[in-house]
Amino acid sequence: MIERRRIKRARDGSFHLRLPGVERDLLRTLPAQLRALLGSADPALRRLAPPAYVDDPEHEAEYRRLMGEDLLASKRAALDVVEETIDADVLDEAQLTAWMGALNDLRLVMGTALDVSEDMDIEALDDDDPQTPLFALYGYLGFLQEQVVAALAGW
Repeated sequence: MIERRRIKRARDGSFHLRLPGVERDLLRTLPAQLRALLGSADPALRRLAPPAYVDDPEHEAEYRRLMGEDLLASKRAALDVVEETIDADVLDEAQLTAWMGALNDLRLVMGTALDVSEDMDIEALDDDDPQTPLFALYGYLGFLQEQVVAALAGW
């Protein structure tokens, strides 16, 4: 079965968002969950802002002091856009770019929490495994992120 594109670029440069209601309902719940973690010491956040100065703790501390709040603010702003436009059928490029950032952040946090690695065979998970639904959500977010990238690239 060929799946219909969820996001498609229109001739006028806008983007048509064709998400079924069940997918919108699921996506509606995620920004608040990530927002609640932002700024915390949760280890699942470590990939959202990797060190800029791995071998220089002083420079790293200064970088975090200067840029840390701006980085968090940009992530919150992307989540805000998703929440504000979750029921929209048409997005502009800036809104879709915010979606891309939010989806990426959600996947990074989920992937870190699930300890996803390149050598994992996610499809081999047992249906009874309690993490199977989380891996399915992780996969869905990847699918949707691919749709966003393809639409922005004009594919």
